[in-house]
Amino acid sequence: MHLTQELELFPEHRVTLLLFKEVKNAAELRKSAMEGKINGALINPTMLVDPFQVLVAANKAVHLQKIEKMKTRNLYSEIIFNLSPTNNISEAFKRFGISDGDDSVMVVVVHNKDESQLLTDIVAKVDGRQVSVEDISSLSDSAKIKKLYKVTPQEEKCGTLLDAVVCRMATKDVL
Repeated sequence: MHLTQELELFPEHRVTLLLFKEVKNAAELRKSAMEGKINGALINPTMLVDPFQVLVAANKAVHLQKIEKMKTRNLYSEIIFNLSPTNNISEAFKRFGISDGDDSVMVVVVHNKDESQLLTDIVAKVDGRQVSVEDISSLSDSAKIKKLYKVTPQEEKCGTLLDAVVCRMATKDVL
């Protein structure tokens, strides 16, 4: 159902992704996250191509936290910001954060090996049906993703949409 990945460069950290459909309390979740009552990033899954995209953003966020170079206030907002191809923080939240009317949400939690209670607490707060993280592609809006990341048809011939997205996420700081 969920995906937990140890970060190679930071073996003391795990990133767990949880995907929910038929969510009825998105507004409440969003409010709780903004108040710091949810220990996780709440992401709109329609803008995600693959779980790997989120793992890249989380890994970068943990790295920036370690070297004290985050551009946002906390680790979870940094994950949402890192998904964006631009350096505009408010734009990143609009595009990748959840909205009050959303009916699906991906929750991203960064934790230590023995912090499984965090996951249980978050699952209890979401009024929706948990589904496999691998189902993310069924929720993706490819047209919106291609437009946001400015992926050309020519680029898709030599690589995947995921390749193009991750490339833009990784290089936004240097361009």
